[in-house]
Amino acid sequence: MPELRKDPITGRWVIISTDRQKRPNDFRVERSALLGADYCPFCAGREDLTPPEVLAFRQNGQSSNGPGWDLRVVPNKFPALQVEGNLDREGEGMFDRMNGIGAHEVVIESPDHSKELATMSEMEIERVLWAFRERILDLKKDTRFRYILVFKNHGAAAGASLEHSHSQLIALPIVPDFVREEIDGARRHFEQKERCVFCDIIRQEVASGRRVIHENADVVALAPYAPRFPFETWLLPRSHGSRFEEAPRHVYEQLARMLKSVLLRMNRALENPSYNLVIHSAPFSETRAEYYHWHVELMPKLTRTAGGGGVGVGAGVGPGDGVADGVAGDGAVSLLPPQPAAISTKSGATRAKPDLRIRRVIGQSSGQPGLECITWAGSSAYTRRHGPRACPRTGGLRRPGGDLGPDACRAAHPRRPR
Repeated sequence: MPELRKDPITGRWVIISTDRQKRPNDFRVERSALLGADYCPFCAGREDLTPPEVLAFRQNGQSSNGPGWDLRVVPNKFPALQVEGNLDREGEGMFDRMNGIGAHEVVIESPDHSKELATMSEMEIERVLWAFRERILDLKKDTRFRYILVFKNHGAAAGASLEHSHSQLIALPIVPDFVREEIDGARRHFEQKERCVFCDIIRQEVASGRRVIHENADVVALAPYAPRFPFETWLLPRSHGSRFEEAPRHVYEQLARMLKSVLLRMNRALENPSYNLVIHSAPFSETRAEYYHWHVELMPKLTRTAGGGGVGVGAGVGPGDGVADGVAGDGAVSLLPPQPAAISTKSGATRAKPDLRIRRVIGQSSGQPGLECITWAGSSAYTRRHGPRACPRTGGLRRPGGDLGPDACRAAHPRRPR
C-alpha cells in the first residue's frame, strides 16, 4: 500500500509508492531511449497487455478491451496511488501520514503509434480533451479525492517511458502545492481588486500584443511575463471559468485548435522538443469561482532545472519549482508571429520592410542557447543558425528583435527556405 507523508518543515505531502519500484528501467542513471513500437503495450491489437479499460471511444460498437478503438483510458499498471482502501489519517510522533489512496489512469490518445499530439487532427485532439473531462466528472464523485491532476509527459527528457502518445490523470486526496500557491495568489488579487488576475492578464496581454503567441475566438496562447522555463507557454480561455471539466463544448474545440497550432510552432522552432503539459483547474473544495481561472501550461524541456524532469507525483506532488537559465525571459519570443514593419518609398507609397531579427534558440548540436537570424521578405522566411557567438560577418551581437541591417544580413546568410 503506498502512503502519503507530510514534510514537517514545508508542509508538503510526498507520495511513497513501493509499487512503482517494479517499473522496468527505474533507478537507472540515465534513461534516454523510449520503448518503441515493437514492444509497445498501447498499440492496437495489444489490449491484453494493459488493465481493462475504464473508458473508450470505439468505432461501430466494437466490444471492449479489443481492437477498433480511437482512444482508450486504462488504469496505470504501475500506479502511484491505490484506489481500494481508506485514508486512515494518523500521527506518528510529530509526523503525519495517510494511506496512498487515489486513482492513476493513462489516456492512450490514439491507436497509431507514430502519431503525437502535434500531428493529430483537431478532432482527435478534441477527443483527448473530452476524455479528460469524462474521467474528471466520474472520479470527482469519490468524496475521498480533493484534486485531479491531468498532465502529459512527452519525450524521455520530460519523463515519458513509452513512445506511444499518452496522457495521465491522478486523483489525489490532497491539493498539490503548485495549485494551492496559485489559488492563494489569485485570491489575494481578487480581495484587493475584486477581479480575476488571469482575466486581467488576458486583457492586458491581448491589448499590448507583446507576448501573445496566437489567439482564436475562445483561447489565447501567450508567453507568461515571468516564465520559469524557456519557451513556457500558457493557453487561457477568454471566458472566465474555474474548472476545466465545466467548460462548454466549443471551448474544447478551440483549445484543440490552439494546442495543435502551438505544438507545431514549438516543433518547428525547437526541433521537436520533449515537453510537459499540465491542466490547472480549481480544487473540488473551492466553491467560489470568481478568483480562479483554469488554463493549460506547456513547458518544453530544453534546460536542466532544479525541479528535475517530468510532471507527476514521484518525489512530490506536481511539478517542482524550476530555475531556468538566462534564456527563460526571452525564449518564447521565437514562437511569436513575425510582424514586418512598413517603410516609405520615394513616391510616398509604403511597402513591407524585411523584418531582420535575431532570436534565441537552443543549439542543434551543443544544446546550448544560441542565436538564429531571421530575414523576412514578403511572406518568405530565410534563416541562418549560429552558436553562442554572433555571426562574424554581421558584426556585434544584437538583442532579440534587433535589426542587423539588410546589406549585412544578405551578405552573411544564403537564402534558403526556413
